Amino acid sequence: MIHTFRPAGTPIALALFLATAVPAPVFADPDPQPWSERAIREDVDITALAASGEDPISVLQPLGERLFSARFTTLDGAGRPDATGAIVPTKARRRSHLPFQRLAGMDANACASCHNEPVVGGAGAFTANVFVSEGFESADFDTIDPQFSNERNTNAIQGAGLIELLAREMTADLRRQRQDVLAKARANGKTAKTKLVSKGISFGSLTADPDGTLDVSGLDGIDDDLTLRPFSQKGVFASLRQFTVNAMNAHHGMQARERFGSTWTGTDDFDDDGHTDELTPGHISALVAWQATLPAPTRKQDLPDIWQDAAQAGETLFGEIGCSACHIPELPLESLVFHDPGPYDTAGTLRQSDVVSPLALDLGTLDWVKALPRDDQGRVLVPLFGDLKRHKIADAANDTFGNELLAQRFVARDVFMTAELWGIGSTAPYGHRGDLTTLNEVILAHGGEATASRKAYSDLEEQDRQSVIAFLRSLEIAE
Repeated sequence: MIHTFRPAGTPIALALFLATAVPAPVFADPDPQPWSERAIREDVDITALAASGEDPISVLQPLGERLFSARFTTLDGAGRPDATGAIVPTKARRRSHLPFQRLAGMDANACASCHNEPVVGGAGAFTANVFVSEGFESADFDTIDPQFSNERNTNAIQGAGLIELLAREMTADLRRQRQDVLAKARANGKTAKTKLVSKGISFGSLTADPDGTLDVSGLDGIDDDLTLRPFSQKGVFASLRQFTVNAMNAHHGMQARERFGSTWTGTDDFDDDGHTDELTPGHISALVAWQATLPAPTRKQDLPDIWQDAAQAGETLFGEIGCSACHIPELPLESLVFHDPGPYDTAGTLRQSDVVSPLALDLGTLDWVKALPRDDQGRVLVPLFGDLKRHKIADAANDTFGNELLAQRFVARDVFMTAELWGIGSTAPYGHRGDLTTLNEVILAHGGEATASRKAYSDLEEQDRQSVIAFLRSLEIAE
């Protein structure tokens, strides 16, 4: 097998020569001692990899797995003494005397410190909760008072590659509909209106005037730019790459060159910790590849008959009481090719325009993807139990999910992404704060748009409610 790994700083031309001439070794730690406390010991040139014709998954996935579980140290650049955890590179107003700080961060050595239940890449216990500031400001806080941050439980990442591919297809579909209504208004010389629907999910309506003006007041559950952002509990991150770059800085004090490097900040050591370009584009691509290829959650096998019978009845009831209107059992996916960088990343995250050619990860080559069902058009049916849409799920009568005080990225406090329920049997506790211990509690906490379904569940006989729980408990992350 030909590898395209290269030491940081090796010219691309040399890396390409090595790739075509002899197998290039994995980049060795310049500190040769086997007991070195460095966590990062290898890199990959994504330009050379894209040009090599080699399967990016086989090269990137193992490196990404090692990086996800790596315990970063100060030898790698862990820590951000002169920078905050904000999404936009922001200098600290004052340096903290604490290198680790559970509230504003840095708060973890490794990604797997929080994403570890029931396996690496999974969810996290209440003890792994993080505190999320609004994101644009330099927030230095040392209190759990909710006026300074929103406390969030850790989500599982399994199946994330398919989630992002669905979001990309739906974004492209909705934007085509926007172009069509604009063209219609111009052609007819009068206002035109269209309903926005993708994969059977309604995102409201869009009105266009002949002069190209758009009225976006009818949109529902999506941003005005018609980009689905499927990651985070508020649905504010468009890609695994953006999510990864954000998290590496916020939680570990590890800055990605593509956002914190000289291109955007004028320096290659923005956090002033003595380490330059701490994470290369190759490191981020490796982390993205590992997350994107994590197997989708499945269903418990070999259930006892009493559980199997209850789960089947519960799945039927789940649909009858209206839960599946938002927690849609499956969505069709046209293409299984995951391009990195993706088509909808913006400034501060590596974009397709920043590379010669994006990497093409064919998820269809993975055995667990091959096992997924397909519809009569050959599309893969992704069993996510979600709709990639935001909903208002709290109200005055039931405000459990409306208890945050900060609106993250301009999303209202009582509005959240529909949680994908695949794997929910493995990811207790529940709720965005992880403070609800049972599935019954989290169902009864629904308000807002989910009020009718919650009442229908509450009105069921106890045996029927237990059947719904049996069904949800059967959706698991394989260990």
